[in-house]
Amino acid sequence: MTENPKNVVQSVAKAFAVLRAFGEGTEELTISEIAVRTDLDRGTAFRLLHTLRDLGYIASIPGSKRFRLTLKCLELGYTALAHSNLKVLSRPLLAELVADVADAASLGMLDGTDVIYVERVQGAIGRHLDRRSGTRTGIYAAALGQAILAFDTPDAQRAVLERSDRIRLSERTITDVDQLMIRLAEIRARGFALSDGENAYGFRTVAGPVFDTRGQAVAAVSATVRAERYEMADFVAVAAPRVLAATKELSEAISRSFGDILSGEVVR
Repeated sequence: MTENPKNVVQSVAKAFAVLRAFGEGTEELTISEIAVRTDLDRGTAFRLLHTLRDLGYIASIPGSKRFRLTLKCLELGYTALAHSNLKVLSRPLLAELVADVADAASLGMLDGTDVIYVERVQGAIGRHLDRRSGTRTGIYAAALGQAILAFDTPDAQRAVLERSDRIRLSERTITDVDQLMIRLAEIRARGFALSDGENAYGFRTVAGPVFDTRGQAVAAVSATVRAERYEMADFVAVAAPRVLAATKELSEAISRSFGDILSGEVVR
């Protein structure tokens, strides 16, 4: 969405509308069908279709009046995605979270019983909670780690928790395995994890999972704020939609790259 509609080139928007008209169950369409699906008049749909055909993004079906997308459409963003990784793609998203709602934002991945901070943007949180890239913390006590583990199988969850060296990091830290299993079930049902001083006293965190092409949680994004800035309910209301929007964007990037952006992802 643009702040000023005058800055929108309508012909470009309409061309992309034509490309988006094709999908599962609508792999082949006539000009009339495209006009209906895009809310364009038939003449405009005709001109856009033939322009996109000449550019190689749409092909005519021989012996019919139908059209289909070509594999050239995969070039639209795929090359950039396939040569990137989650760490790079997450940076602007984390920066936006810090600019708008949080004191720090992170991308994390699991390694054994730890969650590793793969990327981190820190604002006013500064020295009070320094979690630079490469920092490790136990999954059992971190919303960032729990947001990933919650979407694994119960047996895998329990195995990780039982292997963990579960020490109390604050008076709110949960160390009992059965209680943690209940917490993970709640996270899975809700769709995101919360921490209110459990990993570090005086800080509140919202974290959401990033999924791969198989629907497996492979990473998480978190937003953390100093407790004096927000009550927990207020922070969740503000931060959860933004965190989940970021995780959705990263999950879609994985899907659109056919998982290639994970191929070079190394947890350190």
